[in-house]
Amino acid sequence: MHCPFCGTLDTKVIDSRLVNDGASVRRRRECTECKERFTTFETAELVMPRVIKSDGTREPFNEDKLRNGLLRALEKRPVSLEAIEQAIQNVKSSLRATGEREVTSQLIGALVMDNLKALDKVAYIRFASVYRAFEDIREFGEEIARLND
Repeated sequence: MHCPFCGTLDTKVIDSRLVNDGASVRRRRECTECKERFTTFETAELVMPRVIKSDGTREPFNEDKLRNGLLRALEKRPVSLEAIEQAIQNVKSSLRATGEREVTSQLIGALVMDNLKALDKVAYIRFASVYRAFEDIREFGEEIARLND
């Protein structure tokens, strides 16, 4: 690794520690030339699949869109931020587990609905009403009936 102070290529690791519950490694380094010390963080780069939208266009996976959709559905509901973050991680893990380079937005929607069903039934119905574009009250009733099964 280059020294950020003098640009020398040769640095040595003095100390390594796991951080963020083992998701990252913090390394304390020292330059062999100028003897300056600095810290680096190492994390695994996990590539998310691209999203194929319903109109056929493709775009990079956007975690902010996922988070905003969940937050909108869970607005004013008694669900902790930790539970929401866990749901986001569940969806991302499921998408990576497909092993596909591209996934449909319908798959993402289904994964979100599965997680919302476990978190909060009202939020699930809210999300389903937008996601499935309910036309009338009958469709709400049918979805609620399926929820009770």
